[in-house]
Amino acid sequence: MPRRPHLTVAVLIPLALAGCGYGAVDVRPHEPEPGSADVCADLQDALPDTVDDAVRRDVEPSSEYVAAWGQPPIVLRCGVPMPASYRPDTQLFDVDGVGWLADEGEGGLFFTAVDREILVEVAVPDDYAPEANVLADLATAILDTVPERELR
Repeated sequence: MPRRPHLTVAVLIPLALAGCGYGAVDVRPHEPEPGSADVCADLQDALPDTVDDAVRRDVEPSSEYVAAWGQPPIVLRCGVPMPASYRPDTQLFDVDGVGWLADEGEGGLFFTAVDREILVEVAVPDDYAPEANVLADLATAILDTVPERELR
């Protein structure tokens, strides 16, 4: 399985702590897949304020395609391309009705909901093991806003 970049260097760069809370999460922008804007905006509105007891945080640059929670940050990106590791016979993890493909990264796992018309990726640092708790907290928002795709 190909390795993904280090979670804290390539995808997530937390800014300095601000006062008693955390600053915004600096997230490398991604080029959203065509046709994903409306679905990602709907998903953004439906996302929970907390996942696995981690509280939602602002992201920089602000984007309807990205959300973050906690410290170290859990980061969701909407409208991502199909991961290179996906194959039609790949075993997916079903968490509350969403089919997730897991890829290893240094410091955590990347999960991509590949059974959706618009793909959603969640980077989960090792601090949040078992990762299924994070995915379960996101399932309702994804099921309610991102249409299912038939996998082949």
